[in-house]
Amino acid sequence: MNETTLALLAFVPLVLAGVLLIGLRMAAKTAMPIVFIVTALIGLFAWEMSFTRIMASTLQGLILTVSILWIIFGAILLLNTLKHSGGITAIRNGFSGISPDRRVQAIIVAWLFGCFIEGASGFGTPAAVAAPLMVALGFPALAAVVVGMMIQSTPVSFGAVGTPIVVGVTGGINREGITETLEAGGSTWMEYFRLIAGEVAVIHGIVGILMPLIMVVIMVRFFGANRSWKEGLSIAPFAIFAGICFVVPYMLAGVLLGPEFPSMIGAMVGLAIVVPAARKGFLIPKDTWDFPESSSWPDEWIGKLEIKLDDIAGKTPITTFMGWLPYVLLALILVASRTIEPFKNLLTSFSFGWGDILGEAGVSGSIQPLYLPGGILLMVVLITALLHRMRAGELKAAFSESSRTIFGAGFVLIFTIPMVRILINSGVNAADLVSMPVAMAQFVADGVGGVYPFFAPAVGALGAFIAGSNTVSNLMLADFQFNVAQQLGVSTAFMVALQAVGAAAGNMIAIHNVVAASATVGLLGREGITIRKTILPTIYYLVFTGLIALIAFYVIGISDPLLALG
Repeated sequence: MNETTLALLAFVPLVLAGVLLIGLRMAAKTAMPIVFIVTALIGLFAWEMSFTRIMASTLQGLILTVSILWIIFGAILLLNTLKHSGGITAIRNGFSGISPDRRVQAIIVAWLFGCFIEGASGFGTPAAVAAPLMVALGFPALAAVVVGMMIQSTPVSFGAVGTPIVVGVTGGINREGITETLEAGGSTWMEYFRLIAGEVAVIHGIVGILMPLIMVVIMVRFFGANRSWKEGLSIAPFAIFAGICFVVPYMLAGVLLGPEFPSMIGAMVGLAIVVPAARKGFLIPKDTWDFPESSSWPDEWIGKLEIKLDDIAGKTPITTFMGWLPYVLLALILVASRTIEPFKNLLTSFSFGWGDILGEAGVSGSIQPLYLPGGILLMVVLITALLHRMRAGELKAAFSESSRTIFGAGFVLIFTIPMVRILINSGVNAADLVSMPVAMAQFVADGVGGVYPFFAPAVGALGAFIAGSNTVSNLMLADFQFNVAQQLGVSTAFMVALQAVGAAAGNMIAIHNVVAASATVGLLGREGITIRKTILPTIYYLVFTGLIALIAFYVIGISDPLLALG
């Protein structure tokens, strides 16, 4: 088979998933087993992967599935614990004190609080935490998932204390070879690495400033009684203000401090400014927007985790502070677990896994149940039970409800993530072919030539769509992007930065991220509906990032140490 045919075959699983989920509106529990089987057959017969490697990749995917389900379970459990303790009532009351406007609530809870959780833990946790919290506040489940998925954009490149840059970029390009070249010219790897991190922050800052507005406009357009764009745009001054309050400290942290803390610092500064401003009605329109009456919601909006006021009536009242305290503790413990070495070492010391599965070199999987956000969420649940003085029966009910919700997600993910691992691990084969994701990327690069920089973010997004991870996309494709930049004679650092930004945007439509977020609110089976809505902000992000790339390369002539040496 020629390279073009192989590249087109590599696209088949992604196209098939899109057709089944979005075009035919098939539930992911039906679509993803089909896509998994097709992917395995392509790997076996077109890529000439060994049957053992396909099985090892599948098992590796199942280990990763357990990790993701552990996070989802923790997020659902915390929400159910707060439902039974009365914490949800307190949080609802607290928001009525800030603003009854759902647009304002979405910006504060999803955008600012969600960005902080992304910065602290990453790996899909923000949607898993924010979506059920928004449902508890009275958002339709589908709206909560759509809004929660849009968090997976600007903060993601610096999620999990910078993991997509620190691990993804460092591990994704030939650091040793680059270091030798840089040192020969009087520069260092660290200067080059910090340049990439700073450029990622600046690109995200420019494009991300409108994300709170886009988030609200899509929510109002698709979930409002009037289906009006205008009602969403009317909050533009406040939404852009919130965007500025996040991206300015975010960019400064990225340029001056490196990749570990931009998302957390941006969110903390943003919350400190935006919440008091919202209380005073600063830039908030006089009209208060809300969803239509819940009795009129279409069935597709409603998840199994829907929390009605009747569920929490009669609970012992607790203060707003005590209601929010579990989420504050979650944020603090997540940050501590990633930054305080003795605590981090303690949590990571307990792990189990399988190295070189079925004898396949490099195909490994492990689980660190205490270090994963799921373990930390469980810690917070136990602390909450004590702080809120819950009875054993209430905590048991929370565990029971959460366990029932998790089973549906498990079935979908046991096909989705193994499919991803087959794609990623396809680079080892009897035909000596590059992996399927790299074949797809090369096909795109060869097809567009000199305007490739415009499409570079989309290549990163493609990797994230496949893997559901900015980090994995960077590991797969950063070296490819670096090599294309060298061939074109443009800044390698900026091209790698475009990869990281595009991969962050791709998380908004990554199938198993949507499944994971949907599972937290009992909304499995409607993933295609979510993707049809989140593809709009994804297109916005990729188009504007691509335009920035063309301007940076061909108008400004941006450079880097390697280009100067060349």
